[in-house]
Amino acid sequence: MRTLLLKSLFAFPVTIDGPAADDAGLEEIGRALAARTRRLFGRSMTIREVDAGSCNGCELEIHALNNAFHDLERFGLRFVASPRHADVLLVTGPVTKNMREALQRTYAATPSPKWVVAAGDCAIGCGVFAGSYAVAGGVADVVPVDMRIPGCPPTPTALLKGLIALMEPANVPERNIQTTRNST
Repeated sequence: MRTLLLKSLFAFPVTIDGPAADDAGLEEIGRALAARTRRLFGRSMTIREVDAGSCNGCELEIHALNNAFHDLERFGLRFVASPRHADVLLVTGPVTKNMREALQRTYAATPSPKWVVAAGDCAIGCGVFAGSYAVAGGVADVVPVDMRIPGCPPTPTALLKGLIALMEPANVPERNIQTTRNST
């Protein structure tokens, strides 16, 4: 035990370098996304992530958006636990037969206007799971999809770029927010 303790005290830490991303490029992407979000919503954009049956590779990259390196919240985007508070559904993996109804209910619970993003090759076209007896299809086979972000898995930077492309004026749904009042 003493040898192990002494060895660990005098050994150098084994670490790897961080991602070799262009910090200036990431900042530029993030600032553009934050500006578009504030212009459209006047607040932060909220995302609900739904795992419809993936291998969790895409989830690891999505979770990397929240780590100290990418820090998604500094750009005005945040993840929420309830679809009732979400503007975007970020769906990963092929939709399994067991998750089909859950995804449909999550879509129905998300208030309009809403966007659905299929993240990863499996969400787009079932990927390596195509033809499996347990798969109901891609996300577009179950709910309408507004944006597809390819990759196995897509990188955090690709996910950010996809969210920016989602907020382009051509992709923004009509915002007829009118209150109807009873004239009594």
